[in-house]
Amino acid sequence: MADRQDLVAKSRLIDEMSVKNRLIEFFTKWEVILVIIFTLMVLFFSGRTPYFLDWFNLMNATFQFSEKAIMALPMIFIIMCGDIDISIASIIALCAYAVGTAAQAGASIPSLLFISLLVGTLAGLFNGVMITGLNMPAIAVTLATQSMYRGISIGLLGDQARTSFPDGFGIFGQEFIPNTIIPYEFVLYLALMLLFAFVLHKTTYGRRLYAIGNSAEAARFSGVNVKLTRIINFTVTGFFCGLTAMLLASRILSVRSNIATGWDLEIITLVVLGGVAITGGKGTVFGVFVGSLLVGYLKFGMGLLKFSGTLMTIVIGSLLITAVLLPRLLDLYKANRKLRLQAQH
Repeated sequence: MADRQDLVAKSRLIDEMSVKNRLIEFFTKWEVILVIIFTLMVLFFSGRTPYFLDWFNLMNATFQFSEKAIMALPMIFIIMCGDIDISIASIIALCAYAVGTAAQAGASIPSLLFISLLVGTLAGLFNGVMITGLNMPAIAVTLATQSMYRGISIGLLGDQARTSFPDGFGIFGQEFIPNTIIPYEFVLYLALMLLFAFVLHKTTYGRRLYAIGNSAEAARFSGVNVKLTRIINFTVTGFFCGLTAMLLASRILSVRSNIATGWDLEIITLVVLGGVAITGGKGTVFGVFVGSLLVGYLKFGMGLLKFSGTLMTIVIGSLLITAVLLPRLLDLYKANRKLRLQAQH
């Protein structure tokens, strides 16, 4: 009888430890921590101003971050493989110049979309071929093409602006879905987010990205065409630069050579904040989605409370530092805890 009671007590203890371990594992996931931070942020701003949780204001605020959030999606694939692309803002500027010039010449909206996507895709393909063909670091190549693409825009456009666009061009970046207050851009972002999540988490291509990020050499010996995969990543990113340039030009109805300046680091910030390891091989699309909402609505809330631009930069920078350090500390905690549990058994 005593042995049976002892066995029941041990079984209950094991079950309690199992539940405790699962809870610890769940609440130390970076994506869960991001959701908690996002919830606390919403509670903070909603308690400070009644305008934060206004549905129209929330939807209207998405215009300010949807384009960057869209660009963060292909950047996930690039960083997942251990690469980086700091030329994306310059590619957007080059595509925007092509759109503005073609629109001024009388091109139709479908033609403008085709031109923007073509220019962006070719620019991204050039990055990928240069990086893999010459076996050079991605940061070195994209730093060079960043100056080159932006330089072409400045050289061709100068300090002029293109402001002549076809009728209805502004619908993509300014309008809402009929009979709703949901912007077209935000719906497009949500659809693309689901598409990228499916590719990364449910397809062979996504598994290849994780494999390359963890060890490109091991992936190569496993039969993965590492060079082709990296070229595809940069080409897809260029394609989305073209799409983003079209959306941005549609929203502001103006094209200048300095368009999208500084977006490179902001987009990389969204990806890293979302939990994608800067060294590659780790991260989720959901994390980047929550990170995009967090940064977008954090800026919106700080704007409502009239925070200065300097203070906003400090807050976002602090978030980025947290995003880099905390996951590493959590990994160390989990590893040490696992060792202690093994020692106890």
